[in-house]
Amino acid sequence: MVTVVFGARGNVGRHVAAGLTAAGVPVRPASRTPDASHVAADLDVPETLPAALEGASQVFLYAKPAGIGGFVAAARSAGVERVVLLSSGAVVQPGADRNPIARDHRVVESALEESGLSWTFIRPGMFATNARWWWTRAIKDGEAVRLPYPQALTAPVSERDMAALAVTALTERGHGRQAYTVYGPQALTLREQVGHIGAAIGRKIAIELVTPEEARADLGRTMPAMGVEAVMRGWAAGAEAVPETSAIVEKLTGRPAQTFAEWAQDHADDFRP
Repeated sequence: MVTVVFGARGNVGRHVAAGLTAAGVPVRPASRTPDASHVAADLDVPETLPAALEGASQVFLYAKPAGIGGFVAAARSAGVERVVLLSSGAVVQPGADRNPIARDHRVVESALEESGLSWTFIRPGMFATNARWWWTRAIKDGEAVRLPYPQALTAPVSERDMAALAVTALTERGHGRQAYTVYGPQALTLREQVGHIGAAIGRKIAIELVTPEEARADLGRTMPAMGVEAVMRGWAAGAEAVPETSAIVEKLTGRPAQTFAEWAQDHADDFRP
């Protein structure tokens, strides 16, 4: 029962590969940049897929709308039975039809729904690891973290928990044709999140209030425009209402979800000079 893990070097994929290996499931890590331990597989290059999928019964997949047709064809030809997709919580949010991130993920979901393969969708909300995109440079340089809405609430979900749900779906029965929306276990202000990172690295981190326009420009230095707008929408919404949290990780995996404070401790070295 070989499982191909696409994006096996990524934030989530590497935890999926490790979790499956720990469970005794043979894993074939796949990457666009292969090496001795990763096979070549690029969803934008369909001719790389048959060899990567040969003999596999399961796949962990990330969303790549342009390549989904080639993937489905190659997976069906190879005899793949089950696919677990890392999708996005954006697909179930109001206005999803106007959200480019939601639309892209629904293209992939829809293709899998119509493929004849067994599928499971993991739909995370705000990634905890986004903090590394937003704040690493300022914290490493000893500068203030610039925030437009310091009291905005979000419920960050850790990559470890997304992976744990995927591993559960790939190793246990009963998860076919299921979609799991997962948020973090706590709603925290952005100020509190920065405080947890400060506690993890052992120093207080200053916060500077900036305008939304300034924040958008700051984010644009490390994120694509589509991601910037998604973050700004999430922060603005969190300034007006308490976001959803979820207990799905503990319910399905039997262990508590990782808090943002625990995530910060795990990633403390990412924020140190």
